[in-house]
Amino acid sequence: MKLRRVVVTGLGAVSPIGNDVPTMWENAKAGVSGARPITHFDAALFKSTFACEVKDFDATKYLDKKEVRKVDTHTHYGIAAAMEAMEDCGIDLEKENLERFGVIYGEGVGGIRAFEQEFGPFVLNRENGPRFSPFLITKMITDMTCGMLSIKYGLKGPNYVTTSACASSSNAIIDAFDQIRLGRADVMLAGGSEAAICSVGIGGFNSMHALSTRNDEYETASRPFSKSRDGFVMGEGGACLVLEEYEHAVARGAKIYAEIAGTGLSADAYHMTAPLPNGEGAAKVMQYALDEAGLKPEDIDYINTHGTSTYAGDIAEVSAIKTVFGDHAYKLNISSTKSMTGHLLGGAGALEAILTVLSVKNDIVPPTINHTDGDEDEKIDYNLNFTFNKAQERVVNAAISNTFGFGGHNTSIAFKKI
Repeated sequence: MKLRRVVVTGLGAVSPIGNDVPTMWENAKAGVSGARPITHFDAALFKSTFACEVKDFDATKYLDKKEVRKVDTHTHYGIAAAMEAMEDCGIDLEKENLERFGVIYGEGVGGIRAFEQEFGPFVLNRENGPRFSPFLITKMITDMTCGMLSIKYGLKGPNYVTTSACASSSNAIIDAFDQIRLGRADVMLAGGSEAAICSVGIGGFNSMHALSTRNDEYETASRPFSKSRDGFVMGEGGACLVLEEYEHAVARGAKIYAEIAGTGLSADAYHMTAPLPNGEGAAKVMQYALDEAGLKPEDIDYINTHGTSTYAGDIAEVSAIKTVFGDHAYKLNISSTKSMTGHLLGGAGALEAILTVLSVKNDIVPPTINHTDGDEDEKIDYNLNFTFNKAQERVVNAAISNTFGFGGHNTSIAFKKI
């Protein structure tokens, strides 16, 4: 069977550094931090009182007031991102076979805010009996964004959600890629969203000692690859890519951002939350992506790392990059855009895929911000180019986006110019 080529023809995002793709990209190039004191709830008693929240977002611009009440914030973000991507791709649905147009989204924890809002009062007032919103389930379940998008646009192709912790939306992109190249669909919306900045989300990750607690230095708290890193900064938002079969895109005159060249999937089979210390699982997915794409290590110009700003994760990923790329590791650019956006959990992969695609399209590598001289970890090789603090212009013919999730889920996606 001849596999079909898959290209990216539309992008949409709601992020802590911009509620649309152009704004997000300009802020990413400028090295803007999205971290601020938490406003979604009173975090004064928590170890972390800051996060990378979405700012000035109005869900009623995308959904009517009744729909807004029926679904959780993560669905608001996911639908808004998809609407931008659909407009960006310029597709005419009246000319499409909607049975070959699908949606796959990745969600990590789904409607955790809705659960908290409904269950908290019940626990505190048990003597009055259970009183829950009739929309609690539709707010909680992770597949509702996919379902709402299929209803909105009449899309009857493959439709489901992927959940693999922080790798969820990367898995969604990979699955959508496979649906198209195997001939099951012609166009797919692929992405993810998350809205876990609430007392349960912050409190849960605080109890794991996973979050930064630099409350007095919140704008610079996300410090991937720096010795002083003390955990990730929670982010939220949504991201969507329109994936399309190459000939289909050409036939309708679509603009093409990049081609998905290859993908990789693996499991660490090691620990619930920690990566393999030598980065073996991460190395495998990057190698798988190269092999599937027919690319050599020296063909890659940029890696958008998982780069969460955690001690074990950063060291393991750097080790994996050196394993796969050898001497070429010192010639390519590396950066972690989580230093600006925070960590979107299940939405991280899709958001970072968009930034990687834009790097390929525009020949600009966004930076890893918040690194200062003298903040070097002896276990990290600083002869590598981490693109610290300032974006760099260079030809980016091909780039890789890495995403790894709790449970040992590893994903890698290679994009290239077309």
